[in-house]
Amino acid sequence: MAHAEREERPERPAESDGTAHLFRALGRQIKVLRERAGTSQRELGLAAHCGEDLVSAVERGVRTPQPDFLERVDQVLDAGGVLSAAADEVREALARSRTRHPDWFRDYARAEAEAVALHDYSNQAVPGLLQTEEYARALFTQRRPLLDEETIEKRVADRLARQQVFERWPLPTFSYVLEEAALQRPIGGRTAHIGQLRRLLHTGRMRNVELQVMPTSTEEHPNLDGPFILLTPRGRKEVAYTEVQGHARLITDPDEVRLVNERYGIMRAQALTPRESLTLIEKMLGEV
Repeated sequence: MAHAEREERPERPAESDGTAHLFRALGRQIKVLRERAGTSQRELGLAAHCGEDLVSAVERGVRTPQPDFLERVDQVLDAGGVLSAAADEVREALARSRTRHPDWFRDYARAEAEAVALHDYSNQAVPGLLQTEEYARALFTQRRPLLDEETIEKRVADRLARQQVFERWPLPTFSYVLEEAALQRPIGGRTAHIGQLRRLLHTGRMRNVELQVMPTSTEEHPNLDGPFILLTPRGRKEVAYTEVQGHARLITDPDEVRLVNERYGIMRAQALTPRESLTLIEKMLGEV
């Protein structure tokens, strides 16, 4: 029964309280203002430094309109402050949404939301910020101990909401080193696997993202200790984040962060180039 209800329910922003209505109302307002101005979704996306897909998703209430997005669109559509006036309320709503993360994850989620640069090494699965909805749901459904349906849906929604960090302006810098084995594992089945590989191709082609694959055949490796993330919050020094068997750690000691950074630099030198990595993913898609 829960599975059937999930299939029938449309995609929406992560907030399940009254703020979801705010986001949907803003989406409808943007659509009305855009059509009144005689502007297409593609044209608005170009003028507001974002993609056509994002404009469409915001208008449909699928994605949360970020405050800086509202302010840019207000100017582009000559809305007279109607949209920018809602920016502060949206900021408060997003701040409330971050408190929904588990206690052990909140410090990292706060730093991630403010990051100007993020570098990720993953060896078991595709990183959360790059996951499709289907892939993320499969991961949460398969984990042990088992999670109830409500918790799974909440965590999937929260994970997708975090991906809006890609839509901030100015654009943060992202880089990823992914183990080839993690991309070969068909989490969620063939359809989910294909969708996930396509998402990686799409994200890897973004101008502020560099995605590299570490071939399984590589004979040398500077980091067999596990995955990690390096991130630089706005106005603060770089930190590192690790998570093993549910134990999370936010590393702020400069010497420890430097060691993690050094390992990451060596891995980037050993991995395929971004162009070679996208070619490999294209080949994987052809073989699936």
